[in-house]
Amino acid sequence: MVSKRVVLKFPQKLVDQPIVYKLVKEFNLVFNILRARVTPNEEGELVIELQGKKQNYADGIKYLQNLGVSTQPLSQDITRDEKRCSHCGVCVTMCPTEALYLDQNTQKVIFDPEKCIACELCVRACPPRAMKIKIL
Repeated sequence: MVSKRVVLKFPQKLVDQPIVYKLVKEFNLVFNILRARVTPNEEGELVIELQGKKQNYADGIKYLQNLGVSTQPLSQDITRDEKRCSHCGVCVTMCPTEALYLDQNTQKVIFDPEKCIACELCVRACPPRAMKIKIL
């Protein structure tokens, strides 16, 4: 079994298609939508956690890519520029999943991309603009 968080970006022509339904029905994957930005007649973005057998997951991702859906691991969507980070902690107070937290020993902000749901609250809150969104 695998469980992975993935960012899906799909073109306007696919916004009204049952993409997630097919992942469940045809590839036997379990999903959890972490964030969605889908607007009719525009591009869509979905942050989703997919769980299932390794081969089913691989086949589901291949299906998405063949449709023209761009896929990338969630851990690649939000990043922190270590050189810009001043460890002020503002992002820590904004993070709903505790992907950003303060190390009590070093008093430095730690970023755990595995917990991140790409809500982007840290990006807007970061005074030195150390938190970034990777645009595909």
